[in-house]
Amino acid sequence: MELVIRDESTDGRQLNESVVEFLTETITVEELIRGRVYQEVQDYNRTKSSKFRGLVDPAEERNRRDIDWKAQFETACEAFRNNRVLILVDDRQVERLDQAIELRPASAERPATSVTFLKLTPLVGG
Repeated sequence: MELVIRDESTDGRQLNESVVEFLTETITVEELIRGRVYQEVQDYNRTKSSKFRGLVDPAEERNRRDIDWKAQFETACEAFRNNRVLILVDDRQVERLDQAIELRPASAERPATSVTFLKLTPLVGG
């Protein structure tokens, strides 16, 4: 099942959008993060574009030949656990890595599952 994932700023601007494929209709938040990070790292390693568009910035790894998706995944999970990244599924915040998410395609009765990642930035001087 294809899932459209959006990154938004806290003021509601859409920053990025990607599509990730999942094999089952029910996944956990951890599997969502893993699938997203794996896909964006694979895309970057394949194209070697100058700008990495991903959940977490691998600035220290860019001197290497390829970015390690497992390290990126661990960093992303830590950011989620420490509330530096919020995830909204159908406009409701998910709170645990083991929380289940039902993936559904769009139908006449309701839209497809919506997933939004919000990256929070700490206030300076506060």
